[in-house]
Amino acid sequence: MTNLLQKFEKKQIDKLTLNKRIPTFRPGDTVKVTLKIVEGEKSRLQSYEGVCIARKNNSINSKFTVRKMSHGEGVERVFSLFSPNIDSIEVVRKGAVKRAKLYYLRDRTGKRARIGDRDRGEEADQYELSELVESQAKEIEVEAAPAEEQKSESPASKAENTEDEPKQ
Repeated sequence: MTNLLQKFEKKQIDKLTLNKRIPTFRPGDTVKVTLKIVEGEKSRLQSYEGVCIARKNNSINSKFTVRKMSHGEGVERVFSLFSPNIDSIEVVRKGAVKRAKLYYLRDRTGKRARIGDRDRGEEADQYELSELVESQAKEIEVEAAPAEEQKSESPASKAENTEDEPKQ
């Protein structure tokens, strides 16, 4: 039963991350989350930048909490990792912390609330663009390349005598 459920959740995650790139980030990292906001019939993108203070990895129910200071007041927001409303996630800065949950930052202000910077090097994305999308892009490139070569080989006189366009 659980194996069937895991397969279903894996398919759902693959479907939700088909056109998205989710980077590897941890608590302590400063992240910039771009959201799709729908107001009536119009939609726009809004960014929310802050420190990731908690992360819960639970398959399709994965969540992360981002805290930022807005006009001197601390604001926290919990995002679902695979939400269709999230347009992109970008890691701005990598933090050096030794805890999984940084709830102690709620009580701190000013210099006491700072987190050190750590260089972890280049990390692979947690969920990259789907292999299916990449393979389709390669097929399109292969199909487009011979067509461009044929156009470049034809002389200009043949290109002028096309039947599709009327001469003026």
